[in-house]
Amino acid sequence: MTNETNETGWNLVNSYAHLPETFFANQKPTPVQSPKLCVFNKSLATSLGLNLQNLQNHDGVAMFAGNLIPEGAEPLAQAYAGHQFGHFTMLGDGRAVLIGEQITPSGERFDIQLKGAGRTPYSRGGDGRATLGPMLREYIISEAMHALGIPTTRSLAVVTTGEPVLRETELPGAILTRVAASHLRVGTFEYVANWGTEEELQTLADYTINRHFSDLEAEENKYLSLLHEVIKRQAELLTKWQLVGFIHGVMNTDNMTISGETIDYGPCAFMDEYDPETVFSSIDRGGRYAYGNQPGIGQWNLARFAETLLPLLHDDQEQAIKMAQDALSKYAEVYHRNWITGMRAKLGIFNKEEQDETLIADLLGLMKKYRSDYTNTFRSITLDRLEGDDLFGTDEFKQWHMKWQERLDRQEEMKTSSEQLMRKSNPAVIPRNHRVEEALEAAVEQEDYSVMERLLDVLSKPYAYSSEQEEYCELPDPSNVPYQTYCGT
Repeated sequence: MTNETNETGWNLVNSYAHLPETFFANQKPTPVQSPKLCVFNKSLATSLGLNLQNLQNHDGVAMFAGNLIPEGAEPLAQAYAGHQFGHFTMLGDGRAVLIGEQITPSGERFDIQLKGAGRTPYSRGGDGRATLGPMLREYIISEAMHALGIPTTRSLAVVTTGEPVLRETELPGAILTRVAASHLRVGTFEYVANWGTEEELQTLADYTINRHFSDLEAEENKYLSLLHEVIKRQAELLTKWQLVGFIHGVMNTDNMTISGETIDYGPCAFMDEYDPETVFSSIDRGGRYAYGNQPGIGQWNLARFAETLLPLLHDDQEQAIKMAQDALSKYAEVYHRNWITGMRAKLGIFNKEEQDETLIADLLGLMKKYRSDYTNTFRSITLDRLEGDDLFGTDEFKQWHMKWQERLDRQEEMKTSSEQLMRKSNPAVIPRNHRVEEALEAAVEQEDYSVMERLLDVLSKPYAYSSEQEEYCELPDPSNVPYQTYCGT
């Protein structure tokens, strides 16, 4: 059924639907019994040019559920492949439907995808549905990432379906409306490189350049320039993850976007006590995607992307390989430059000195030794409240603190400027795992969304350093059971 009036503000097209048919399968969402809107992102809806009032009425909710297809939409499920924990496999949208691209009043273009919208040809035996808890979790974390200034897909709405979903037990079904610059992935290129033609690969690369890197059209070798740009964006993204202690949890190549956005909030979490070996995901038993491994995995994934582009880089394969290797060699340099700049900012340092890396490494080493909370340590340093942590009372920290103060004294900027820089670089709050679980339990078990709403409000201003945030900075009670996250399928 199509909405003929467009009173909701949808202004949809679907350029992906005009690519070769092997790239996707036409697929309408599977209707649900009694959809109910439980979370709605009004600020995001406004920025997309949508009508807030009409999207919350019967027809608007029906669109979020997939029961009503907006005018201009061409629903489809995308095909892609991916290296999952290092092993290559055929994948695709197994429970998501891309309904189209919203053209905003300012002319920007964003994918609108319904996650949990039913079976597709790529479901691989799954039911194509999603449960409420994981969809709310993605809503919370993705919006927190956006507020932190980290490129990310975003969440427009979550509706309950009125239908149970069977996992270990019966759980309430839900559908998330995800907004993204696009859903093009490294895995999309892997799929076409393995099962498509070279002509189709070039079509995909041209589409990607037109969609995300239009300024590359005039480059002598635009495909090499595409590789350089994707490497640059991913290096920048991984830096931002590391600087706030974000652990993605499932950095498979199908979860790495070409646009440089964070995507897939299944087993992700934010690190509490600092330890590079931190892993939360229940399925990452070997620690492949541990916090400290993320930058290296980013480069590994980019190498897989580079391999797909080889036929487009140069007619001579050896020359193409050399060009790809040269491009990939820049990743570590870009990542390290961004990371060291970001860490300097977290310590209020404006200029460069050779010993800065040692100063940073010494602090991180002490934080690991004394099992200090990553976010709160930098928050305490920013506020000059050196209490409440065993670390701050040690002679080792006092010696480090003296060296840091001497470092600040050697730069031209005033201490007040350093404090302002630190406040902009060190979030006062993050989505603490126990706070997220508290919000999800209230919503799923009691249909009480007030806990989640308060949490989202606090997370929307992570650098505010307000009194309202104090309680959300508190650590969870000690537990003998390590915190684990799950994919939520």
